[in-house]
Amino acid sequence: MVITQTPFRMSFFGGGTDYEGFYKENGGSVLSTTFDKYCFVTVQHLPRFFDYSNQVTYGIIERTKCVDEIQHPAVRNAMKYLDMHELRVAYEADLPARSGLGSSSSFAVGMLNAFYCLKGKYADKRKLADDAIYVERVLCQESGGIQDQIAASFGGFNRINFYDGGYDVVPVIISNERKKMLNDNLMLFFTGFSRFSSEIAISQEKATADKKRELLEMKGLVDEAEKILVSKTDLNEFGKLLDYTWQLKRNITNKISNTDIDNLYRRGIDAGAIGGKLLGAGGGGFMLFYVEKDKQMAVREAMKDLLYVPFKFENRGTTVIYYKPEFFDIDNFKERTM
Repeated sequence: MVITQTPFRMSFFGGGTDYEGFYKENGGSVLSTTFDKYCFVTVQHLPRFFDYSNQVTYGIIERTKCVDEIQHPAVRNAMKYLDMHELRVAYEADLPARSGLGSSSSFAVGMLNAFYCLKGKYADKRKLADDAIYVERVLCQESGGIQDQIAASFGGFNRINFYDGGYDVVPVIISNERKKMLNDNLMLFFTGFSRFSSEIAISQEKATADKKRELLEMKGLVDEAEKILVSKTDLNEFGKLLDYTWQLKRNITNKISNTDIDNLYRRGIDAGAIGGKLLGAGGGGFMLFYVEKDKQMAVREAMKDLLYVPFKFENRGTTVIYYKPEFFDIDNFKERTM
């Protein structure tokens, strides 16, 4: 049995420039961090006492006699990609799916980490990120960028640069005190709206050519935000920049925001938040605000109908938190299925 723990991520700046159609021509950059909310993937070989060969649990329970019958596309394609058989796969998470935190990619990374471990093979963080991108974007043919898989695998507070042929993960080097100050000034709220990010991603990909100027400006904001963090500039400037990037992003496509989300955002700003943004592709999920300490109670009161989620930055990325070797006779399996 293997259990992996994989963090969720929050992206501050540059989202949208991690789409292949954009960064191959223009380059791309995002500034993001992982934080202490996780998904947990448990994988073990299924004992041969049942009339089914695979069990996948992720809100519903699938029991199938062969891998091709599995409905969950990431599980099905990852099992076929790594030649996995007769598995019991279970997914649990601290926060809901489809909420702008890269949960599907965290699941893909954590599952692949568990699969490699179960096979007795080592896969480093770049291998896990690359494989998760391949499974989601190529095998599952899901639209979207590639920052989520990288962030979930590597973990930490990073600048990720994208270019034709690859990417670089560059840790943002700031003092623990300044990082804690930033963390303490960020407030996370769940809007209650969930959405399928791939649907918004399709719309965003179609708009990329027409919104090149906005995306280039959003890419440039990564430089500005990094300068704020690594210098002695007032951290409130980070909050103001969040507001600016949100105004840019919400105009990329009309699916990113709506009247309800705009009203929630305005409520937080009116209560004292300096800036903020909706996390992820848009359309719902979690809203992040930058709020000075003396204004936080007012913002919590203004957003009292939403769930407030305290969090701390984390640095580990995907990890194996339990491993118990087990024997699986692949030759016996082949004989039974021929």
